[in-house]
Amino acid sequence: MKIVKIPFNGGSLGKNIGTEKAPDKIIEKLKENYVNFYVNENKRGVNFEVLNVKLNTSNFDVLQDELMHLEGDIFIGGDHSITYGLVKGLNGEKGLIIFDAHPDCEVPTNSITHEDYLRKLIEDEVIDARNIILIGLRDYTKVELEFLERNKVNCYFMKNLFENDIKEVCDDIMEIANRFGSLYISVDIDAVDCAFAPGTGYPSPCGLTSRELIYFLQRLKLLKNLRRVDLVEINPDKDVNEMTIILGAKIIAELL
Repeated sequence: MKIVKIPFNGGSLGKNIGTEKAPDKIIEKLKENYVNFYVNENKRGVNFEVLNVKLNTSNFDVLQDELMHLEGDIFIGGDHSITYGLVKGLNGEKGLIIFDAHPDCEVPTNSITHEDYLRKLIEDEVIDARNIILIGLRDYTKVELEFLERNKVNCYFMKNLFENDIKEVCDDIMEIANRFGSLYISVDIDAVDCAFAPGTGYPSPCGLTSRELIYFLQRLKLLKNLRRVDLVEINPDKDVNEMTIILGAKIIAELL
């Protein structure tokens, strides 16, 4: 598997400075814990290659164009705005699964940000809104809710997520996702309850447990149409005892 580091915080509007440090920290912890010590839960050692790519992280628009042309399997940010260019560069009929506390569908600004990248993907017709699955939503504005409803985005709100057994919920999600030509999974760490992942700019209670997220990812990685995964919004500067960095390394290890 090929991993690409994207140390970019420019899409956070100055609200989450520090996310640019996450890629190096996560790779360091991944090597420390899994290359040199543990195996993953499939009882396999992890094997990966970190691609050295030069990116213009000082310019929003240039970076998005560069992201469109990147090769790789797993992308570590950085803030959530990077997902726009990475999804746009995906070939085939695109499908997108996002784990996030927020829908990121605010009214767009001139440049793509972590608050509006998903709305931009839909309004720019990069992806059909019906090919998007949002999981873990619990913090949103009225404007965002109206946009999601108007565009018929598949939403699994935390309030309703576990009305059925988690296995049944995952079955439903996989059935929808299996129809897509090219599947992309984006993991915003704030989908996870801040009790398990405090190191982020928008810590949010009442979210997924770390175990629940890993369960979803271990199953979703089995889908044959999965092409790319990103992990975003981890902020080492806001972390506690490296809890979130360690979880980030665990997420990557279970995807390898």
